[in-house]
Amino acid sequence: MLRRRRLIALLALAPSVLAAQSATNGATRLAAWEQHRKMTSASSFAGMQWTAMGPKINGGRVEAIAVPKGNNGTIYVGMAAGSLWKTTNNGLTWKAVFTNQSSFAIGDVAVAPSNANIVWVGTGEAQPRHSGYAYPGTGVFKSIDGGATWQPMGLTDTHHIGKVLVDPRNPDHVYVAAIGHQWSPNAERGVFRTIDGGKHWTKSLFLNDSTGAIDIVMDPMNTLVLYAWMWQIPGGHDGGLYKSVNGGATWRHITAGLPHGMLGRAGLDVAPTAPNIVYAYLDNQGQSASKDRPFIGGEVYRSDDRGEHWRRVNTDDLYSVFGEFGWKFCDVRVSPDNPNEIFILGNRGMHSTDGGKTYQRIGEAIIRLHDTPGKALHLDHHDIWIDPLNPNRILLANDGGVFQSYDRGQSWLHMNNIPAVQFYFISADTGAAPYRVYGGAQDNAAVYGPSTARVEDAQDDPWRYVYLDRWTGGDSYVTIPDPTDPRIVYYEHQNGDMVRMDITGTSVMTGGPSAVNIMPRAPKGEPAYRFGWYTPFFVSRFDPRTLYVGGNRVLKSVDRGDHWTPLGQELSDSASGLRGTVPLGTVTMMSESRFGGGTLYAGTEGGNVWRTTDDGAHWSSIANGLPKKWVSRVIASEHRDGVVYVAMTGYRADDSRAYLFASSDSGRTWRSIVANLPTSSINVVKEDPANPDVLYVGNDLGVYVSFDRGGQWQSLSGNLPTTAVHDLTIQAHERELLIATYGLGAWKVEIGPMLDLTDVIRTNAMHLFTAKPVTLDYFPWETVPGDRRGRVRAVLHLFARASGPVTLQIADSTDQPVRELKTLAREGINTVVWDLVDAAGKEVRAGSYRVRATSAAGVAESVLTILPRRR
Repeated sequence: MLRRRRLIALLALAPSVLAAQSATNGATRLAAWEQHRKMTSASSFAGMQWTAMGPKINGGRVEAIAVPKGNNGTIYVGMAAGSLWKTTNNGLTWKAVFTNQSSFAIGDVAVAPSNANIVWVGTGEAQPRHSGYAYPGTGVFKSIDGGATWQPMGLTDTHHIGKVLVDPRNPDHVYVAAIGHQWSPNAERGVFRTIDGGKHWTKSLFLNDSTGAIDIVMDPMNTLVLYAWMWQIPGGHDGGLYKSVNGGATWRHITAGLPHGMLGRAGLDVAPTAPNIVYAYLDNQGQSASKDRPFIGGEVYRSDDRGEHWRRVNTDDLYSVFGEFGWKFCDVRVSPDNPNEIFILGNRGMHSTDGGKTYQRIGEAIIRLHDTPGKALHLDHHDIWIDPLNPNRILLANDGGVFQSYDRGQSWLHMNNIPAVQFYFISADTGAAPYRVYGGAQDNAAVYGPSTARVEDAQDDPWRYVYLDRWTGGDSYVTIPDPTDPRIVYYEHQNGDMVRMDITGTSVMTGGPSAVNIMPRAPKGEPAYRFGWYTPFFVSRFDPRTLYVGGNRVLKSVDRGDHWTPLGQELSDSASGLRGTVPLGTVTMMSESRFGGGTLYAGTEGGNVWRTTDDGAHWSSIANGLPKKWVSRVIASEHRDGVVYVAMTGYRADDSRAYLFASSDSGRTWRSIVANLPTSSINVVKEDPANPDVLYVGNDLGVYVSFDRGGQWQSLSGNLPTTAVHDLTIQAHERELLIATYGLGAWKVEIGPMLDLTDVIRTNAMHLFTAKPVTLDYFPWETVPGDRRGRVRAVLHLFARASGPVTLQIADSTDQPVRELKTLAREGINTVVWDLVDAAGKEVRAGSYRVRATSAAGVAESVLTILPRRR
């Protein structure tokens, strides 16, 4: 316990001088996004179309819910890192309404009570998480047309916004509770207010450069009375409750009856029918009397005199509601028709009907729009909305998505039809189309699906779970198929908990009869192996039974994980609070050279890079000249011995600069290849498997490609929304690039035409690339029913030397017209999709089809082959 308390104290010092020097300010981040936007628009590949693949079944991580007053069919859902979604039919269908903005991370969303068309978004995740990613935002945004268009309204350096509060009587009066930077000190935090709709902001409540505001609520009978909770991340002595009686002009620190000392996050709410009653659900980080607890944890306090005096009301022990993880929970809501009925949120949702004294868990009877093997209600709840017109109707937001109840939380409809999931990792098998795609997701387990999956399809979601934990989620990262057995998939939970799963077995539940735990464990009597939150592992290219995994040491198995042997010396850095809230200093990424067995590379949390040429017997540091930043990738070249690429990220110091390096001498010397990339953290770099000069990068804004090994970069983001790309892979047989986004699931794009674009082709006014043959129907995918035609389409690629309208005429083998398609081509490569139906809407037959593209500049022709159904 003492070690844990020292760690907590260390983390409280995270806003240090070093972090402040490294932090990237809001203006720089906005400039990077503007550069990204311009590069995307100007790119020769801007017309190439990415396909959103899903999945939908996961649900994503939802942080905020807002419903217009009196409009029960419209719901806004703010995803932690998956943008803002809107439904106008009570969740049957959703539309992303905040794409292509400078931020994709949503902390809160609010609809003006007096005008349903005015919608505010506070960006930056409101969970500054101790592990994984908590993406910062770029301030507040406003829409005056129900989310159709948006305007940035400032506060760009707040990073994380906990609450946006709109005055119910005047939509121009708005309050913002800003958490501020997570890892570094900054002054743009606290409570802000505007009285002119966001044109000007004043700092209403500010304590210091390490204490922000997490929540703010208003007295429904007197809009001048406000309550705000100030929070020194992750816990400190400077936070607490503040009250204003003059609309935020001045504030008083309220302490009567509230705990003193170390306080964490808290949520607040005022009883709508009795505004003298105010509740606070707080994370009390004071010393616990129990030796099994590092601090007291969750407590509910109540005031019956408009916040002047408080008393703790919970008689039930609430430690189990969120344990030590109060920094991501603490919401409390009072029922609109009963001031003694409240809901509090943590890992579980709890319900009290006696003024906060005793609690029962909310119900867990679940019906899902897309069926899954999960039975329980997902863990980790972040927002709850109770319908003021019908308090039996409740909306619940958690790590598993959006849930709706019509019986006061006893049973739920899981609206798992939003394609927003936080992927860490993506892989693909080597089979022919449809090949399988695999992904590991934040608290939504590991999934696999066909390469033909498309979000736009109306059929049931074709994605399936590799596994689920008993809470219908689970943190998952590296997920890879066994190269010799399509039934076997390797996956992991956090901290090195690795599993070998038979996905055709009787159960997908982790720990079930189809799963074998292969986590490396140290021999008895030796120190336990330490693994990071995300543990790198891979299957050796030289032997499909051999696995490597990185922790504080690199370990090897030659029997698919049944037994492990440590390789060489300790590689971990000394633990540091600035490098992570779970500071283990362990290996973060590894790579195996194809030029002779036994050459491995490993990167660590603290920026060390190691190399071995004797299969780990001896390791040498090759980090000389590299910054001390978290290694996000280390890649041994597929084409040249001794060529190595390293990507790094400073996100755990609020540093969003791009760090990307190359070495041609096995790491003895390094050179930066950032070149013209925007100031955005780089998560992944990868070589093209066929062309040694082509590199791909995924950063916190999108995808980039270089044709000269990093000398110059072009945007490959095309129609991608603004999104963090955490991983990418290339399916060589189909020449498709697949990406794992941290918030919007998996996407793919055909890269064959881009790689085939020669100087000769560029001299033509137009050029039609040879399209891949398409089969009218694929074998049914798993047990998904329905017409497969919606999943089949021909993807045509057209190069145009100048922008302008183009007509594509499709004719059959007898030269009879079949279909005419029109597009507005951009300069460069353009994607045109044909759904394989003729002008009358009838599906065409198998055969050979001529495609003729005509524009004012010229004509180009190609042939498309459509193959018959495979029975």
